[in-house]
Amino acid sequence: MGSLKRKLIGEPSSSETALSPPQKQQHREDDQQQQQQQQEQVTCLHDVSYPQGYVPSNASEAALHDNKPAKEYPFALDPFQSEAIKCLDNGESVMVSAHTSAGKTVVALYAIAMSLRNKQRVIYTSPIKALSNQKYREFKEEFSDVGLMTGDVTIDPNASCLVMTTEIWRSMQYKGSEVTREVAWVIFDEVHYMRDRERGVVWEESIVMAPKNSRFVFLSATVPNAKEFADWVAKVHKQPCHIVYTDYRPTPLQHYIFPAGGHGLYLVVDEKGKFREDSFHKALNALVPPGEGDKKRENGKRQKGLVAGKVGEESDIFKMVKMIIQRQYDPVIIFSFSKRECEFLAMQMAKMDLTVDDEKVNIESIFWSAMDMLSDDDKKLPQARYHLFPKACMLVCVIVSNMLPLLKRGIGVHHSGLLPILKEVIEILFQEGLLKCLFATETFSIGLNMPAKTVVFTNVRKFDGDKFRWISSGEYIQMSGRAGRRGIDERGICILMVDDKMEPSTAKMMLKGNADSLNSAFHLSYNMLLNQIRSEDGNPENLLRNSFYQFQADRHIPDLEKQAKVLEEERDSMIIEEEDSLKNYYNLLQQYKSLKKDIRDIVFSPKYCLPFLQPGRFVCIECTRTDEKSPSFSTEDQVTWGVVIEFERVKTVNEDDESRKPEDSNYTMNVLTRCVVSKDGVGKKTFKIVSLKGPGEPLVVSVPISKARFPDNIISLSSARLPMPKDILPVQTRENMLKSTSEFLTRNSSGLPLDPETNMGIRSGSYQKAVRRIEALESLFDKHEIAKSPLIEQKLKVLHMKQELSAKIKSIKRQMRSSTELAFKDELKARKRVLRRLGYVTSDYVVELKGKVACEISSAEELTLTELMFNGVLKDLKVEEMVSLLSCFVWQEKLKDAAKPREELELLFTQLQDTARRVAKAQLEAKVQIDVESFMNSFRPDIMEAVYAWAKGSKFYEIMEITQVFEGSLIRAIRRLEEVLQQLILAAKSIGETELESKFEDAVSKIKRDIVFAASLYL
Repeated sequence: MGSLKRKLIGEPSSSETALSPPQKQQHREDDQQQQQQQQEQVTCLHDVSYPQGYVPSNASEAALHDNKPAKEYPFALDPFQSEAIKCLDNGESVMVSAHTSAGKTVVALYAIAMSLRNKQRVIYTSPIKALSNQKYREFKEEFSDVGLMTGDVTIDPNASCLVMTTEIWRSMQYKGSEVTREVAWVIFDEVHYMRDRERGVVWEESIVMAPKNSRFVFLSATVPNAKEFADWVAKVHKQPCHIVYTDYRPTPLQHYIFPAGGHGLYLVVDEKGKFREDSFHKALNALVPPGEGDKKRENGKRQKGLVAGKVGEESDIFKMVKMIIQRQYDPVIIFSFSKRECEFLAMQMAKMDLTVDDEKVNIESIFWSAMDMLSDDDKKLPQARYHLFPKACMLVCVIVSNMLPLLKRGIGVHHSGLLPILKEVIEILFQEGLLKCLFATETFSIGLNMPAKTVVFTNVRKFDGDKFRWISSGEYIQMSGRAGRRGIDERGICILMVDDKMEPSTAKMMLKGNADSLNSAFHLSYNMLLNQIRSEDGNPENLLRNSFYQFQADRHIPDLEKQAKVLEEERDSMIIEEEDSLKNYYNLLQQYKSLKKDIRDIVFSPKYCLPFLQPGRFVCIECTRTDEKSPSFSTEDQVTWGVVIEFERVKTVNEDDESRKPEDSNYTMNVLTRCVVSKDGVGKKTFKIVSLKGPGEPLVVSVPISKARFPDNIISLSSARLPMPKDILPVQTRENMLKSTSEFLTRNSSGLPLDPETNMGIRSGSYQKAVRRIEALESLFDKHEIAKSPLIEQKLKVLHMKQELSAKIKSIKRQMRSSTELAFKDELKARKRVLRRLGYVTSDYVVELKGKVACEISSAEELTLTELMFNGVLKDLKVEEMVSLLSCFVWQEKLKDAAKPREELELLFTQLQDTARRVAKAQLEAKVQIDVESFMNSFRPDIMEAVYAWAKGSKFYEIMEITQVFEGSLIRAIRRLEEVLQQLILAAKSIGETELESKFEDAVSKIKRDIVFAASLYL
């Protein structure tokens, strides 16, 4: 394909200027010398975890084979690789924890070669099907005796080396497959996936249930608690587990900041890991604030410098890529956290051409070789995005054949919404060095071994489903690890595009922080329980006892004991005079505060307050507390005053104003008072309410009033009102109003509060009772022997601290008790109760017919699907309708304004929701913690219409015209649907339902066709 490597040049040492030629030469020599020194100093940490009572043996497997290695490499191994291979030669398990692209696969290849030499079976598991396909291709080229099992594809299942997803390996173990009894080595790639919230539990199950005589190779990104993981494996499998850990990066990284609207790069962390604070501040000062003469905001949101509609203007991304190409920093991966933005940004590169003629020919050849696998109809498939950017649809409307011009320019896009075949073409082109600039989502950083010279982050904040947050140091390490190609680049370059003011501490945490720890994400599922109950050696309690979750919980006990001891010593060192009498007084004060709160809740309920919230009303407010740890023990809190400016009802979209009672609505009360304004690290303003006499500004603050009650910082309402001026915007007017408030308080120190009974008409019995008890307590305070004691306030604060320490000690001891008990013990009981009540198991825990069906379903919500099957719903439907209904189990993306399916399909969805509600309520009654509404909303009808059309025989381009979703997302959903149908075929077979079995097989034949199931290019 012609030489694709480019001549390397030294990177600029300062923020804006490149080096002169003599400087470059000197810089290169310095770098080479430094790299040589680094190579000599590369070390790794090697530790080993032994199970209790284990006696190490001196015999090694290598000795049995005349010390000849199972595999030799044409390059010198790094120390961590050599150490790991020694462990394998000794026949002992090893965990290799190293950075992305450090060369962990070398260890996996050795384990496979060793197993094949010894005529043993080896399993290689990976977290995703695409990675399994790639590894199969890679291993098949080197070792011919290799098979693949991913659920989608099965190739040579009797091979000595089997590549599979971790889910397939788990399933084989539950079914007691012959293969599991023959396995000598199991390789778990990307084992840090174990912390994944949804799928992580599969790794724990697979490791705990693994054959007792097998040995393991765990490959992981850097995790700070690798030793803890190895300790767990050693304990569960009663065998040594080595840890080989290295922080070494074969190619050192430089980290730059590109400020939004700026024109240059600022080096903030050099290749030695030094953080340059001065350069960081220069970068932030170079930020061009949006809106200051450079209309770079569209609907309040920066579009990476693109002016909507003004395509001619160069965006920040365009400037960035241009600079990367000029400085020969390519190939570059540009990470964005949104599929839509990936495409949008790539389209801004339309004018740029990064390839030579030979490369264009090669790109076209590879592209059409792949596309020849598609039918003529699928080649016309519109990858239209009209729904994404209506104003810029001319930029974003792309058909498969129109993707080619972009690729021929050396520019690609990679995200989960692309057609799988297109995604694989782009991966191959990138591997071959034909793509110089790739726009990708975070998923590109996982597993795929495709490094680049430069990595760019288009944003340093991401939406995590709940809020926008800074990306964590672990996420940054994972993605930045793609920078720097071993043996090609002297250093890798990471560039952060920053468009928010960022504190140096935040930047340091992100750029220099530790990798995320490997913590258990274990959770129970009904499929897991039923499979455990059904299998011969299965025992749910045993699985829980051996889980990494339980291991980590038990590990905390010594630390908790230590914490409790320190706190007990601190508490016992607090000597207080007349402690018993003081305790009595303290308890009376706590009662007094509690009663005051009860009265306040009654008085300040909207029912009584609403008629008195007119503008001009004086209101007593609690000052913002600065020291929460040092509470006040006087019976009066520190308060200030304000004036009600405005009072209005908060309307909701679905609210019926006419029928709702006033006290059942929510309100907002705007109050003028004195505040001190300050800013936090992110530039967010905070307002502290202070005394009228204190320093501060006269500001209006919003006080939300819910239908339940007022917030706690409102103390009382005055019976007096201040005449309201027409305009309160001028600062002087507001100052005069607060001055009038002070004068009123000088004349009436109490503030003339509204009398609850006389003015507000409160007659409730609970109010009268609380008032009488408060009066009784006030008389006790006056008579109490300790009340006149000197330094009473300080003594009470010391006692309060002592009481808090006692509460902390109790909490820690409670935690210790729960840690020593079996994790999930109560949930396990509750879930077993559900299975008994719904008829999945007998009272003696023998699996019934329903249970046998749910055992087979691991790719969808097993109980609801089983209930639908046993209710006869699936049997009564036409195949197309059944497939459409099942799509609700596999579609998880949230669509805005998704079109409703036709009436008959909507009726089916209603049946599904009714079944889901019944299942959820059964769980709730059995004391399983579940939100019924959230559970029901997890089934979504968004693609019912599209899947119905697909099952009816429509072409893929036709169904894309009736849905808003990304092509790749729909294909992934249909493939998951096929997976569920295959599981239902096995389920129907297990209970002898031949009619349903043939119906499910018919459904598979209707959906398994064309582009949706086009074979992977790696196979």
